Amino acid sequence: MNILVVKANNRPASEGISSKMYETFMENIEDANVTTFDVFAEDMPYFGQELFDAFGKVQSGEEMTDIEQRILAAKQKAMDALTAADVVVFAFPLWNLTIPAKLQTFIDYVYQAGFTFKYDENGQLVSLMTDKKAVILNARGGLYSAPEMAPMEMSVNYIKNIASGVFGMDITHEVVIEGHNAMPDQAKDIIAEGLEKVKEVAKELSNVAVK
Repeated sequence: MNILVVKANNRPASEGISSKMYETFMENIEDANVTTFDVFAEDMPYFGQELFDAFGKVQSGEEMTDIEQRILAAKQKAMDALTAADVVVFAFPLWNLTIPAKLQTFIDYVYQAGFTFKYDENGQLVSLMTDKKAVILNARGGLYSAPEMAPMEMSVNYIKNIASGVFGMDITHEVVIEGHNAMPDQAKDIIAEGLEKVKEVAKELSNVAVK
C-alpha cells in the first residue's frame, strides 16, 4: 500500500501540534510504502498567472521563464505524488480559521479537470479519485466543534469538501486535536488523547497494509 502524507506545518513538533501528529503517525506506521510531501520544503510557487502563461507557452513552443518552469514542475510533482497514492494523509493545522497557504497551493496544483474530477455530458461534476482513501489529522487551539464556532472552521471542512466532495476519496479516519490553547490546564491530556488516536490510525493502516 502506498501512503502519501501531505505535511503542512513547518513548526517543530514541540510547538506545532499537527507536526507532532505527523511525527506520531510516521513513528507508528509499518509495512507500507510511505512518502512525505512536505509543502513547506517543496519548491511550490503560488498558483497564479505564471501557470496560465506556462500552459500557453507549452502549446506554442515558446521559451518559458524560470518561474514558469518551476511552477509547471511543481504542479506535476504534486500530481504524480497523488496519482501514486492509495491513501492520502493530510496533516495540517487550523491557522487563522483556514489551512496554511502552502497546503492551499498543493490543492490548487491537483485540483484539475480531467485529473481529480471531470464534468459529464449534463455538466455535473464526476469525481475521479474514488479509488483512493484519505485520512485527516488536524490540530486547532480553539473549540471549533462547538455549535457557535463550527461555521467559522474552514480547514477540516475545506479539506473534506475537496478530498471527498470533489475528488471522491473515501475519508476513513479523522483525528482532530482541539481546545489545548483555549483550556491550557487540560492541554496535556487533550494532546495525549489525540496522539493516542493517531497511533491507532497508523496501526490500523499498518494492519491493512499487511493483508
